[in-house]
Amino acid sequence: MQRTDIANPAYFHKVVDCQWACPAHTPVPEYIRLIAQGRYSDAYMINWVSNVFPGILGRTCDRPCEPACRRGRVEDQNAPTPEPVAICRLKRVAADFKDEDVRSRMPQAGPPNGKRIACVGAGPASLTVARDLAPLGYEVTVFDSEAKAGGFMRTQVPRFRLPEEVIDEECGYILDLGVKFVAGQRIDSMKWLMGQGYDAIFVGCGAPRGRDLDIPGRREAETQIHIGIDWLASVSFGHVTKIGKRVIVLGGGNTAMDCCRSARRLGGEDVKVIVRSGFEEMKASPWEKEDAMHEGIPIINYHVPKAFVHEGGRLTGMSFEIVRAEYDAQGRRQLVPTGEPEVFFECDEVLVAVGQENAFPWIERDCGIAFDKWGLPALRKDSFQSSVPTVFFGGDSAYGPKNIITAVAHGHDAAVSIDRLLHGEDVSVRPMPMTNLVSQKMGIHEWSYDNDTSYDLRFKVPWAKAERALASIKIEVELGFDVATAFKEAQRCLNCDVQTVFTESTCIECDACVDICPMDCITFTQDGDEEELRQRLKAPALNLAQSLYVSAELKTGRIMVKDEDVCLHCGLCAERCPTGAWDMRKFLLKTTPAGPRCRDTKVREGVPA
Repeated sequence: MQRTDIANPAYFHKVVDCQWACPAHTPVPEYIRLIAQGRYSDAYMINWVSNVFPGILGRTCDRPCEPACRRGRVEDQNAPTPEPVAICRLKRVAADFKDEDVRSRMPQAGPPNGKRIACVGAGPASLTVARDLAPLGYEVTVFDSEAKAGGFMRTQVPRFRLPEEVIDEECGYILDLGVKFVAGQRIDSMKWLMGQGYDAIFVGCGAPRGRDLDIPGRREAETQIHIGIDWLASVSFGHVTKIGKRVIVLGGGNTAMDCCRSARRLGGEDVKVIVRSGFEEMKASPWEKEDAMHEGIPIINYHVPKAFVHEGGRLTGMSFEIVRAEYDAQGRRQLVPTGEPEVFFECDEVLVAVGQENAFPWIERDCGIAFDKWGLPALRKDSFQSSVPTVFFGGDSAYGPKNIITAVAHGHDAAVSIDRLLHGEDVSVRPMPMTNLVSQKMGIHEWSYDNDTSYDLRFKVPWAKAERALASIKIEVELGFDVATAFKEAQRCLNCDVQTVFTESTCIECDACVDICPMDCITFTQDGDEEELRQRLKAPALNLAQSLYVSAELKTGRIMVKDEDVCLHCGLCAERCPTGAWDMRKFLLKTTPAGPRCRDTKVREGVPA
């Protein structure tokens, strides 16, 4: 095998599983350590730079970082069901306990550079573009049909999950950067917008149309059947304040979970979710399903809707066909009727949450913007640029419905593209991230971080009492960690960004590191092909998604091989090593934002090459 090139930023970035999995690449271990130190404002600002909405995402993020968390892979001897660090809820801790002066630490609007940017929609993608470009001197105007900024964060996430004051605060930070917010103006013509003299346009209007269900009885009983995302918006703005006692929610995504839990608070006594697929195949996040069931809402699987049943236009229930899943040799699933009789469920109202799709009726098809066969804009890969060079898309508008953190990541990337475009540069080029690798050694066996592994199991976030939480749509259910619990949960982090760095020239091959390693992840052995080598390590390295750390040839002709997948980053190898061949070095990666550093060296404005 080739010697591992640890100078490649992607190598150690991939070892920091949580940051690698985060679409916005938030430096998770860095801010968790700051929380453990009580430096909440510093932790908040690290989040704000990358994920833009720490208080919002600390309550609502889809948490791609948590399934990737190393803690969930290495805790199997400590817990029957290993659980990751509560990364998302620790993000909320930073927001809840930060100082009031964080605004003074945020950038100001930059000196005008003469360039004008229009953002369509005031959701997370557009607001991220505005946040990145306004401090650079761009005149950014954000258009939205609603009175307040926030997009689907405001209209589709219920207040019991996300209080309005949190949305107001974090959207306000961005608008206060000198961003012009045009409220209550729906853009109904791309040609008109193109004619307003903007240097670039960013479309971040989301996927605003919920899919309907065209089955018998839909039109006859339409007054009691509602599209999920539209209904949630009506609830958010106070247009809907009650619902029938018997409610069926169709769909298995997060929108369906928000619908059923909202219905429960608006008077629904018998609320059930009915899904075509199996429970494990539902698109809703596992914790969203758990929260719904915790509130007494059953989830009924493998039921395909057949008809809305009504009497004289008044909905009385729904009929369903029972199916089972069958898989072919390629693993493709097909739903097959079981042959059992159709089942009937009584209901007073139905919420249809079977998916969302993009709707661009306001973009004229002769304006130059190309669309694919699914009705999505045809974009240049990774640059978010459309077939009209000055028009960019991001968030749900770009590739269909995802989540807030993905929309934020799109916004950062689109801002880089816009900035490069308006400086005459190739938008497809992506600047290298800013990285460093700094030793944490403070003494012979002393480090600047706490490397004592905590054996605590994941701490549970406290909830408001059910009778209080279910009585109002506006009472927040999750109460968040207190300071003491936040400290203990932060201690569960394994500091995966503090890397074990090996120096061959000082190694005497005494095998002390091999003896002390609690995970048996270090092996000194003969070289070989990777597939064969993985099998003959001290503990076989079975996770092919994570790399092996391989040294150059040592004095005996052997090589050092370390399985990065199960390393605890405890530093025992470095403490035990008599020659200092092992060192603990903190790897910090920051993606390069829009601005001088993202541009080609030849045009960097006063920034050293």
